[in-house]
Parts: sequence; structure tokens; C-alpha cells
Amino acid sequence: MGVLLAAGRLTPDQGWNVLREISQHTNIKLRHVAELIIDWARTGNLCTDIRTELDRQLAPYAR
Repeated sequence: MGVLLAAGRLTPDQGWNVLREISQHTNIKLRHVAELIIDWARTGNLCTDIRTELDRQLAPYAR
């Protein structure tokens, strides 16, 4: 969740909601989504379906 908080400038509640929504919309367990996002922070690589949903979920919080 820390990666989302830093990348999206979100509150902890917002970060949790983003993780939950990504998990629900991609049908991937929340824990695995979190692992993929941590790997993204380390490697810069994120699978397309997760990246697309992440962008969609972060859009309302863009400032």
C-alpha cells in the first residue's frame, strides 16, 4: 500500500480502496495485486491489465 500512497499521493483509506478495486476488477487476489505493485516499484514492470486498472483507479485522485 505504501507504493500506492507515494505514487498516487493517497491517504491510507484511499490506497486500500484502490488495491481492493484493482483486485475486484482484475479478478486477482488482493495479496497478489499488492505483490505485483511492489515488484513494479522495484523493476518498473507491471502487467498490462493491472497497469490499466491502476491508472483507472488513480485517475479520480489526480491533482
